[in-house]
Amino acid sequence: ERPVELRNVAVPGARSDDLDRQVSLALADGGWVPDVCVLMVGANDVTHRMAATESVRLLASAVRRLRTAGAEVVVGTCPDLGTIEPVYQPLRWLARRASRQLAAAQTIGTVEQGGRTVSLGDLLGPEFAQNPRELFGPDNYHPSAEGYATAAMAVLPTLCASLGLWPEGERPEAARDEGFLPVARAAVRAASEGGTEVTAATGPRGPLALLKRRRRRRIPHEPSPNPAPQTPAPDRGGLNRRPG
Repeated sequence: ERPVELRNVAVPGARSDDLDRQVSLALADGGWVPDVCVLMVGANDVTHRMAATESVRLLASAVRRLRTAGAEVVVGTCPDLGTIEPVYQPLRWLARRASRQLAAAQTIGTVEQGGRTVSLGDLLGPEFAQNPRELFGPDNYHPSAEGYATAAMAVLPTLCASLGLWPEGERPEAARDEGFLPVARAAVRAASEGGTEVTAATGPRGPLALLKRRRRRRIPHEPSPNPAPQTPAPDRGGLNRRPG
């Protein structure tokens, strides 16, 4: 409900080793700085067997550059690749474990650099498993337009909260099992509980992480008579920047 300028420098199929180039593009306009940058990356790292330590190092570097420039950063962590129908056991189990491990490590790396994360794995996993014909594209691997919209709506509350636009407060609600935890514990918990936001916080004994479960909204829309072609990647492989 406000005018927005959106600039997209993401590349379908990209891995975390392309983030440095994308951040340079995002900050290429001299004195202009985006209000918030959204990154969704990780699935291609897993499928291409990039080492998790390298993947997280590259992500943390990107978040640090954006935060130093003055932008808020929201990272949608690696989705659960164990929901992909053509992947059979034991590869499905291995894909799920690798996805969750990377998501937890991404959370730690992002929060330590002052960004926020939203876990996508378990949040999207059950929905994709229950509605594969709606949320997967024709190849049963890449998300459909509705699948991407589901991921976007999971990230939207945290994006708005980072700009102070979301009506929810920043205090944890015990009734929703929110609270403060050490960063590593918060990361593991978020990786196994989809839709969990993790952001840095300070406690009486040092750095902590705040877990939030923001209420998701759904945007009513009419189905398009001419749907757009499917995007050829399981994640956007990079960064969107969105000044308000």
